[in-house]
Amino acid sequence: MDQNQNLEVKSTDLDGLLDAQEDESSKWYTKTIIQSELADYSPVKGCMVIRPYGYALWENIQRVLDKMIKDTGHQNAYFPLFIPESFLNKEKQHVEGFAPECAVVTHGGGKKLEEPLIVRPTSETIINHMFAKWVQSWRDLPLLINQWANVVRWELRTRMFLRTTEFLWQEGHTAHASEAEARHESLKMLDVYKTLAQDYLALPVLTGEKTENERFAGAVNTYAIEAIMRDGKALQAGTSHYLGQNFAKAFEIQFQNADGELEFAYQTSWGVSTRLIGAIILGHGDTKGLILPPKIAPIQVVIVPIYKNDNEKTTVLETCHNLIKNLKEKIRIHLDDRDNYTPGFKFNHWEQRGIPLRLNIGPKDVANNCVEMVLRIDGQKIPKTPLADLENILIGYLEKEQQRLFDRALSYRQENTHTVKSIAELSELIAKSPCFIQAYWQGDSHNEQQIKQDTGATIRVLMDSNVIGKCILTGKETSKIAIFAKAY
Repeated sequence: MDQNQNLEVKSTDLDGLLDAQEDESSKWYTKTIIQSELADYSPVKGCMVIRPYGYALWENIQRVLDKMIKDTGHQNAYFPLFIPESFLNKEKQHVEGFAPECAVVTHGGGKKLEEPLIVRPTSETIINHMFAKWVQSWRDLPLLINQWANVVRWELRTRMFLRTTEFLWQEGHTAHASEAEARHESLKMLDVYKTLAQDYLALPVLTGEKTENERFAGAVNTYAIEAIMRDGKALQAGTSHYLGQNFAKAFEIQFQNADGELEFAYQTSWGVSTRLIGAIILGHGDTKGLILPPKIAPIQVVIVPIYKNDNEKTTVLETCHNLIKNLKEKIRIHLDDRDNYTPGFKFNHWEQRGIPLRLNIGPKDVANNCVEMVLRIDGQKIPKTPLADLENILIGYLEKEQQRLFDRALSYRQENTHTVKSIAELSELIAKSPCFIQAYWQGDSHNEQQIKQDTGATIRVLMDSNVIGKCILTGKETSKIAIFAKAY
């Protein structure tokens, strides 16, 4: 590999990348994934192989979220990959929503199955079958279950991490004794996702309710976190659903209340997936490749030793190994001591992989008890960083870079969010370049679909406002604000 190999884009800065054609943006995204070794193409169309670096990133996200889920009282369980076809048919809206995406197993063990099996696109049906067995009394509620699993949805158009035939995710499923409790649960988990996105992935998100057109199949209400990517498009990064009693009635999840009467349970489901990795790539990356938030980066600091001969090599590597020994308990740190690559190649390699901080150490640095530190976000070099207090310095910079990445993303969203008062304004803005557009909205599903056909923009979320305004389409007064955008 050429040590000067880099991403083939038409500009040396992010603005140039964003001005490029859509196909160039797609090429950049795919090339970033391949060159940074996050994932690779699978021999099965629409699937991907998550490589160790990409899986380490997912594990770090998973570790953080798993703790947050458990801290809110949920327990992990596991349910089968295969779902009887009859289960999916029990909830009409659910089967209509997922039928086109289902993979169906008709043969097993060399014989035709008595009943076809669905490879799970989501687990509501089989989990609710079990809930019906486990819930008998109000004392059995709330039932708070989470599952880490893979699911299969037969997508026509796929893109690694964003939309693949098989993907990894967590799906939470809960049952409650009252509507109020279930609604509170769905909003609580939405807030957990917001915290994950903002505090760990450094992605500012908007939260709100999905329209009827975008609602999860079988849900009463669907809520989402939406982030703007560096190309101005929106990405749905997580969803939480209030299911009401729809699935409880379909699967007969009934409980005896404190008065001895039978009631159907109220339910929720919620999930995020490996799509979050796509959000990190598109939400932070630049022409050099990835930029990873320090809190979830598999490697937070990389050391690149620089030397010309064996004597310098011995001296420099001794210092590097001592640093690794002293820092590895507090910082995810890696030493790139490969002899068959030049320092220039290594700089490029680790920039592509988005490592937050790089330490360059040569003989003069060793003699002066210092290192040169380079920040990934903007390439800023900080020479003569003292070795004496390096642990605290690095921890401080990792915290600063985490916040700086969030602030940069927030600033980008603010600069690319516009308020309009008419459909004409919306159409004009969205035609110029992708962005977030906010407007008062009191239209129906048909109106929304027409706007999508005319402009390519969809309503990402609906949010409540304290100020009354006029709907950009109907002119009716409303406190609902819609966020329009073109989306992945």
